[in-house]
Amino acid sequence: MFNMALIGMGLANYRCFVERQDIELRPITVVLGRNNSGKSALVRTPLVLSTGIRTDSPSPLDLDLLGEDVVDSFTDLLYGGRPHGSLQLDARVANPESTELAMSATVQNIDEYRQQVVSELTISSEGRSFCLRWQPDGNLSDLRYVVESDGLTERDVRVTFEGLLPSAIVGDPANGERDRALLSMASAIRAGFGEVRYLGPFRDRPARYYRSPARMPNNVGHSGEHTAGVLSLDLTRNQGKLLRQINRELKDSLPGWDVDILARGGVFNIVLRSQMDNTLAINLADTGTGVAQALPIFVQRALDVLYPSADPVLEIVEQPELHLHPAAHAALADLYLRASSVSRQRFLIETHSETILLRLRRRIAEGTADPANIAVYFVESNGGASSTRRINISQDGGLDYWPDGVFSEDYQETKALASAQISRLKSNAR
Repeated sequence: MFNMALIGMGLANYRCFVERQDIELRPITVVLGRNNSGKSALVRTPLVLSTGIRTDSPSPLDLDLLGEDVVDSFTDLLYGGRPHGSLQLDARVANPESTELAMSATVQNIDEYRQQVVSELTISSEGRSFCLRWQPDGNLSDLRYVVESDGLTERDVRVTFEGLLPSAIVGDPANGERDRALLSMASAIRAGFGEVRYLGPFRDRPARYYRSPARMPNNVGHSGEHTAGVLSLDLTRNQGKLLRQINRELKDSLPGWDVDILARGGVFNIVLRSQMDNTLAINLADTGTGVAQALPIFVQRALDVLYPSADPVLEIVEQPELHLHPAAHAALADLYLRASSVSRQRFLIETHSETILLRLRRRIAEGTADPANIAVYFVESNGGASSTRRINISQDGGLDYWPDGVFSEDYQETKALASAQISRLKSNAR
């Protein structure tokens, strides 16, 4: 299962999505939409899924792993926050040979006990399918299920769960082969799901001074909070190997400057050092906000180049372009294209940047990017429930659909400006 990766997810009755949504995850998946349409809820779904798959908790979703910045409670995940509701979460993993495993779980909230139960679960692969349906009897410490597979049905099967997936089954001994096959497929989904990372839209403001951490973080954190520690330990343990990789990636986005570390006693500074004047160094806290906001992105990319993960990784990034000049947006698109082509990583990117999408389309038209490796989704809200629509990109970079009024602001402003200029000319001519 080493080569497996998360290739798709589904959701229903989840946050602002009441109807089922199916999302195919390509090496680069871009999510677009207006404000408050549900983009963030959609791109954070793999984080929620991971708490039910990469866990040994008996609860279907171990939401404590996420922290309050992602979700407060299970009912926050339910459409309308209904206390007695349920939600559906699906995951699909596959290897390069296209061997696919799929999981679809319905999680029921038992509000009076502040507890959740997997009320229905389907696991399938290569023509074989298992379906488990909960038999409610008031005993939440000894869950019993109806198990259907291969055209046969068995009732009162005792199932123990770790997250969304079964970890032990006690049924009719005559069905031992079935139970072993079901547990084997559940283990394969756990192994193939991989690591999910998240970088939120609000990265930490840079401090003027830092202290080195005791251990090397393996990622920059949800808000880039580990960025400084990664850079500091790289300098002391690896003689700045990571810094050199970062500066190679930054040369087009930050011409004339290098990122550097200045150690002073027991603390250190992150600075930008001029390539023209080596004595000129500016503390990162005194630079433009855009540089500080983008640095965690470049640090994470450098980490993955030099120290690639043994597991497949899905990295969620919200608004990577935040506080950056539009000229730098295209460079970010190229950065993710390079990363997805040379590693076992996939990227789920929520963005408001037209330039990022245009650069991806341009690279496809130029033949340097494969449209099969890029998926674009538009999220739309009608004031209540949200829905998603796939936008396909052709070999020449064309789109098969585009929503009205999206990324049309420049055109509308230019049109209004021209109209105002004509009106002024007519007025002055009278």
